[in-house]
Amino acid sequence: TGDYAAVGFPDLRLGRWYNKLTFKILLRGYHSYDDVVNEFRQDVLGLGKYPKSTTPMQMADGSPIPVLHGYSPIVWPRPTDWPATAYVTGYWFLDQDEPWQPPAALEEFLAAGDPPVYVGFGSMAGRNPERITNIVVQALQQARVRGIIATGWGGLSADDLPDTILKIDQAPHDWLFPQVAAVVHHGGAGTTAAGLRAGKPSVICPFLVDQPLWGARVHALGAGPKPIPQKKLTAEKLAAAITEATSSPVMRARAEQVGQQIRDEDGIGTAVGLIEKEIAGETQQ
Repeated sequence: TGDYAAVGFPDLRLGRWYNKLTFKILLRGYHSYDDVVNEFRQDVLGLGKYPKSTTPMQMADGSPIPVLHGYSPIVWPRPTDWPATAYVTGYWFLDQDEPWQPPAALEEFLAAGDPPVYVGFGSMAGRNPERITNIVVQALQQARVRGIIATGWGGLSADDLPDTILKIDQAPHDWLFPQVAAVVHHGGAGTTAAGLRAGKPSVICPFLVDQPLWGARVHALGAGPKPIPQKKLTAEKLAAAITEATSSPVMRARAEQVGQQIRDEDGIGTAVGLIEKEIAGETQQ
């Protein structure tokens, strides 16, 4: 697309020519594996070589492959120059079938005071998780808010915490996020979606790849402060962002508005319907 640069490339705002160039560079990387792919096609499948003129979004004969994008068009509008076979369905949330039973300590903490701020970076804490953890603890205290730190996957390691901060391994986002004041995270696509659906402001501290993009989109929507790259993260910056997320009536209202719009979507149902149409030969070609 010419509407924006490919994920992982800087947003230089040089126009459509630059944006399209970033995708051409990605396509060059894709075709660098042609020899391996063609060897498999010929030796194992008994097929001819994969034409160099094709893209990952095409069959070997050049016909388009229907592509389902599992994110909300509210968060990232569908590009104007995408083919008719590229669909934006809304998020695919996989909620639990059975109600989750939280540990007693978590239930008691949630009931003991104002809604806390959730902080979790998954497995993303860089080379120094202790540094990130110290920044988080200091920021929560400076912002004078209660906090829940999720340490799952080794992203954070927290001990000797004050009574205003609870450490947990993990908790389902669809259960926990509606009960917090704001969500601090790394900007992974799934966590970003969960925070938005819950209608809570997100403070995003991106590390790499697509995370800066989601942080920028949340900020552009008005559902979170300006993202803070992990390399520039300090307790003071994080505390200021948390304060903004928890005290700005405009941001809180906007986050709830976006959340309601996302909750009204049926991404899975839309995707299933498109798959059924494809099987029946009814999708656009």
